[in-house]
Amino acid sequence: MSTTESPPPSGPPSGPRTEAPDWATVQASPEFQQLRSRLRKFIFPLTAAFLAWYLLYVLLASYAPSFMAIKLVGNINVGLVFGLLQFVSTFAITTWYVKWADKQFDPAATAIREQIEGTKR
Repeated sequence: MSTTESPPPSGPPSGPRTEAPDWATVQASPEFQQLRSRLRKFIFPLTAAFLAWYLLYVLLASYAPSFMAIKLVGNINVGLVFGLLQFVSTFAITTWYVKWADKQFDPAATAIREQIEGTKR
């Protein structure tokens, strides 16, 4: 069995980069570190706040059933309102994240991707 090797093309590359990027270098780059930091500063506090909100709901349901049973309007009580607010807060957080990512996260991520791929759009 024989193999043939073709010489590397001469001159600058004409299209997108074809070799695999050095991911360790990409990860160590200041742009990537800033992107990770920006994401963590948004995600971690918001996650902690949502988990605290959910834990409050569970604790109130477990240890303050009389409070959760207070009727507000007809058969709608505090517990039902708190439970429905869990869904509302989930959708609100999702909407907030999507808007934040569109403005703050996605442009920087696109720039890093284009730098890695060697393309500009």
